[in-house]
Amino acid sequence: MRIKFWGVRGSTPTPQAENLRYGGNTSCVEVRLGEQIYIFDCGTGFRVLGHELEREFGARPFSAHVFVSHFHWDHIQGMPFFRPLYNSPKSEFIFHSSNQTRNLEQVFAEQMASPYFPVNLDHMKAKREFCNFNNGCLPMGEGVNIKTAWLNHPQGCMGFRVESKEGVVVYATDNEPGDANFDKAVRKLAEGADVLIYDAQYLPEEYEARRRGWGHSHWREAVNVVMESGAKELILYHHDPDHTDSVIDKVVQDARSYYPKVRAAAEGMEIVL
Repeated sequence: MRIKFWGVRGSTPTPQAENLRYGGNTSCVEVRLGEQIYIFDCGTGFRVLGHELEREFGARPFSAHVFVSHFHWDHIQGMPFFRPLYNSPKSEFIFHSSNQTRNLEQVFAEQMASPYFPVNLDHMKAKREFCNFNNGCLPMGEGVNIKTAWLNHPQGCMGFRVESKEGVVVYATDNEPGDANFDKAVRKLAEGADVLIYDAQYLPEEYEARRRGWGHSHWREAVNVVMESGAKELILYHHDPDHTDSVIDKVVQDARSYYPKVRAAAEGMEIVL
């Protein structure tokens, strides 16, 4: 299993110089299991991933499963700029999302509707399939299961657990602590995982002072989740747009005083299990 981070920022892209080490693109994580490609979220990092897939495959067709946690802009805004959708007519992309709020194909189409974008979905030549799922388990074949759980976020957000013989990774972005049912669910989702990718957008003091109810977590709660779930490594994710590299460095330092196996997600970072 290979995990690669293409977008790690929350809320809005931040291409400032002081954010370059960790990166300014919004949410997108790729998981490879042999020839299988699983992609989590379509933030602006999805655009960069598309360029890399074109370099890797050239004219050869390929397929990928794309899981969209929810429909807020920072999780879908890279999709219209993903070049393989336009340039790879024999490739196939299976998009997965919950239909609790809107249909994903409709969301993508509306995002590209006039006057917001100059072309529409019909300009995409690749094969596309849109699948809806609810909370539960998605068997992907070849010994791979993807389990899901609702997270505590305005308008909803889905967390994902990828289970395989190579290892287990959990992608749990956009989750606010404090609700007993959601707190229990995210710990169950993360139970015993090799890697937990978890929302740490705010500093604890920011959250307490003025961010309650905004749908995000902080590094101290991330440490609680990894320790209480028995997950092995914590990756702090969905960095706040106002948190520079130096702020994130300090977050990692503080978090490691409670739990040693902590890193902050950075664009281009790879983890191999």
